[in-house]
Amino acid sequence: MKKLMKVEGMHCGGCSARLKRMLEALPEVESAAADHEAGTAEAVLNAALPDDKIKAVIGNGGFTVTKIETVD
Repeated sequence: MKKLMKVEGMHCGGCSARLKRMLEALPEVESAAADHEAGTAEAVLNAALPDDKIKAVIGNGGFTVTKIETVD
């Protein structure tokens, strides 16, 4: 399963790298990627992960999730 996210607040490559590390720190996330230019992030999951938890983790990092889409 994969989560595709629209994220506001990323301004540089450092922001993208920080968001990627934050997502990969979650035990449910197998791998992650973030792109500050597109304002997007994605996470490949190995277990169920509620959208609220994703929003909380990303929000604690100073970013804002505006949309989450689940792809099987």
